Amino acid sequence: MAMTYVEALEQAIAICGEGEVAEKLTALKAQVAKKRSSSKPTKTQVENEAIKEQILAVLAECDEGVTVKEILGMLEGDYTSQKISALLRQLVTAEKVVKTIEKKVSRFALA
Repeated sequence: MAMTYVEALEQAIAICGEGEVAEKLTALKAQVAKKRSSSKPTKTQVENEAIKEQILAVLAECDEGVTVKEILGMLEGDYTSQKISALLRQLVTAEKVVKTIEKKVSRFALA
């Protein structure tokens, strides 16, 4: 797994010991940690979470796997198939949805 900036700075501080360089690295580490902790979801991310909930509700109503086009027809709102596909990929990665491929057609169902 990749090393984070905070981990790299911790190692650099340990190597430097004490002094002005260690103080600067400690201050930099605090700034990096603050940036990472203060990040909140963007407006688009919040909207996407609401759409994902709608997708999960549609899938809950279906007994078998459905295609992106079928999901698109059941959703309330004007979404593109590309957006729904991207959100379905995120749900598959999160293991909330299962993707099966039958005769080159992707079908989605609840996990």
